[in-house]
Amino acid sequence: MRVVLQRTTDAEVRIAGEIKGRIEQGFVALVGITHSDTEEDIQYLVNKTVNLRVFEDENGKMNLSLMDIGGSILSISQFTLYGDCRKGRRPNFMQAAKPDYAEEMYEKWNDMLRSQGITVETGQFGAMMDVAFTNNGPVTILLDSDDR
Repeated sequence: MRVVLQRTTDAEVRIAGEIKGRIEQGFVALVGITHSDTEEDIQYLVNKTVNLRVFEDENGKMNLSLMDIGGSILSISQFTLYGDCRKGRRPNFMQAAKPDYAEEMYEKWNDMLRSQGITVETGQFGAMMDVAFTNNGPVTILLDSDDR
């Protein structure tokens, strides 16, 4: 499982011009699922996400977590995180999970975040979405469950 976290002061996702989800301070989380991901992978990345200290304290140091600031997450499913660009000019997405499994695991990710008390807004799985946000810092972190 791969998650790209982008620290934001505001973010929204639109589908067909209509706002589907909107947050203020927190993370935009782009979430990619592969066919071998398990609930343990999700739990590992949920724990990393909510406790990662990348928000500034009163001294301007990145010392606070999403939990500390009461931040939210705009969660976006993103199969392209498993695009393999090593050969040719068109990415190969063979490592991305099949849609049924990916959607199930993506919903578990969102549910586990919510069980931690995090407000989670989402787009729509499989839809064409427009995501707009302010990458604050900019701070962008790549998490991969294979790194544990």
